[in-house]
Amino acid sequence: MLISPAYAQAGDPTGGLMSLAPLVLIFVVFYFILIRPQQKKAREHREMLAALQRGDRVVTGGGVLGTVIRVTPESDEVIVEISKNPQLRVTVVKNTIQSVLRDSGEPPKTGEGTEQPRQAKRRQDRAEGEAAEPPKPPPAEREPETPPVEPRPATDRTPRPG
Repeated sequence: MLISPAYAQAGDPTGGLMSLAPLVLIFVVFYFILIRPQQKKAREHREMLAALQRGDRVVTGGGVLGTVIRVTPESDEVIVEISKNPQLRVTVVKNTIQSVLRDSGEPPKTGEGTEQPRQAKRRQDRAEGEAAEPPKPPPAEREPETPPVEPRPATDRTPRPG
């Protein structure tokens, strides 16, 4: 009588595993939505830095544009020329280089490279649209709707003694 009948009941053997199913499902979703794309982006960034060579135009994390002058494979530093003045060179850490600008029309090797091809496509679509339309003639000059106002004659506004 003092012992509750609940202790005597047997539990469901699959109940413990089914309670873990939502946690496993959340982990799988996080892996495919957050972790895997981040790992892919980091791998592409490492490959871009490994392929860095003299003459590449780069953008640093601070937004500074420059040309790579010297890359030392055993060091994590790169010498970048940021001006046309050859005396103005800066040493930057490789990991601060965000992207390499390519002249061949190839998109930059970063995780955000999808935005620039979209913008290029929009520019190309606009250019094709403008080429298809005939040029519009310049608008004709119109006469002003109100006649010009003639200046009033100057009046003496000095105070008069009273």
